[in-house]
Amino acid sequence: MAEAQQEKRATRRFGLRLPVSVSYPENGNQEVSAETRDVSARGICFFVDAPIASGAPIEFTLTLPPEITLTESIRVRCKGKVVRVDDGGSNAKMAVAAVIDEYEFLSES
Repeated sequence: MAEAQQEKRATRRFGLRLPVSVSYPENGNQEVSAETRDVSARGICFFVDAPIASGAPIEFTLTLPPEITLTESIRVRCKGKVVRVDDGGSNAKMAVAAVIDEYEFLSES
């Protein structure tokens, strides 16, 4: 019988499908559009078409909705590093997990 794995995450994940703009050196730092699978205070998982390597530094911008912020929507720019890439197989997008090392809240203008 398989033993249940212990949850290693220290913060709550929110399973949200949000648009996110991602840039990373392998792509010439040009932004690509992606969609989140889940978001937490320390990390993000998103689906993307373009190849990206584990360990790559990334930057991404997303808008957190009121159900997360408990106020109004807030745009956030984050910097981090890819920690895992799951190949979706043929014709499927890759799931990319990244840690958030730093972030800044952006003004609405």
